[in-house]
Amino acid sequence: MMRWWLALDSYAQKLSTQVCKYRHTALTSTYTDALDTGMYAGHIQIGADLMIPKENDSYSFKGLENKERKKKRLLLLIVASLIGALNGQSYAYGVEQSDLLKLYAHSRIINYEQFKCFDALITKESNWRVDAKNGSHYGLGQMRNLNYKKLDGFTQVDWSIRYITKRYGSMCNGWRFFKAKGYH
Repeated sequence: MMRWWLALDSYAQKLSTQVCKYRHTALTSTYTDALDTGMYAGHIQIGADLMIPKENDSYSFKGLENKERKKKRLLLLIVASLIGALNGQSYAYGVEQSDLLKLYAHSRIINYEQFKCFDALITKESNWRVDAKNGSHYGLGQMRNLNYKKLDGFTQVDWSIRYITKRYGSMCNGWRFFKAKGYH
């Protein structure tokens, strides 16, 4: 007598070789009952013939008529179309560098009003383009320092915040000065 857990390996091999060619066939209750009976008896006979559903079995997918298959496909298509229509179209938008720089700047400027002033100032100066150039002025904050144009966008944000805070005291004071004079 062989223990059922030892027979599982050979059972899986026999099952894979004999049943895999019928993988589109539904398992009938007779088929599953035959397997369960063998397991509950405490052993599986390795040489026993498995009950494999035949092509003309009433539970077989191959036994369905073409009309029934077409009806099921049409129903599936209608359901999928309705689900798509109800969910609406979702477009994937990429995150641009300007969005990341704004998020970074807002993490450095906690007050929302001050951030809005800084955003307006940088938008007016460079439109959040790191490689912006206006004569001898470079980067986000349009500074003259040659090292400034070599910096990445996040460091340019830090330098701009430091410059505006040191010169004007706050971002909104810098924005007011810009609106009055046209430069900062």
